[in-house]
Amino acid sequence: MSFTAFPRASLDFLARIRRNNTKEWFEAHRNEYEKFILEPSRSCTVELGEHLQALVPTVNAIPKVNGSLFRIYRDLRFSKDKTPIKSRMGLIFWQGRGRRMQSSAFYLHFSPDELFVAVGIRGFSAEMLACYRAYIKVARHREALHAILETMRAQGFVIPPPQYKRLPRGFDASLNHEPLTRYDSMYVYTVFSPKLIHAQELIPTLYATYEAMLPLQQWVYTMSTTCDT
Repeated sequence: MSFTAFPRASLDFLARIRRNNTKEWFEAHRNEYEKFILEPSRSCTVELGEHLQALVPTVNAIPKVNGSLFRIYRDLRFSKDKTPIKSRMGLIFWQGRGRRMQSSAFYLHFSPDELFVAVGIRGFSAEMLACYRAYIKVARHREALHAILETMRAQGFVIPPPQYKRLPRGFDASLNHEPLTRYDSMYVYTVFSPKLIHAQELIPTLYATYEAMLPLQQWVYTMSTTCDT
């Protein structure tokens, strides 16, 4: 049977992690994590991956942890949040042969607060940032990105503001669409009620959302392929 939705207990289990955020509690309840979070996430990866590959054949949908599934344990070395267990589950479907976090991707995470859905790259490495800046020095690339973002905004999607206040070295303030030079990521997102993960409309809604976001996903992918990461 193909995947349709997550169990009703999935969000409740994530809420319980928040109230009991210790490795000891989590290990004592690992069977519930596997039943309500891990196994349904694997099934969702397979089903949603097949849909996304109809849009982009080179999308990676790997139903395992550190593939398309993010680890539930937090990497405390790089996080301001020092609780050891995440209270959300993330899935990523990246395009091509590059590293999953530095390749344009279809992304989602769900928690008791939200279902977050996005495409693009949510944080450039130093190498990718240099690649992005070189790419948008070309006028037609800036024009294409600006037009895509305006379309995304008109459709109700959220475009984060530029992360930098100062113009990067090598750019002129008179440049058309100058704010595009001050980004250190490029993605667009929207947020749904977390309860959508329990609904039969989950996969169709995700597919329709990603299809609408596809122009930005493809722009970012084309840009990323010019950078040797």
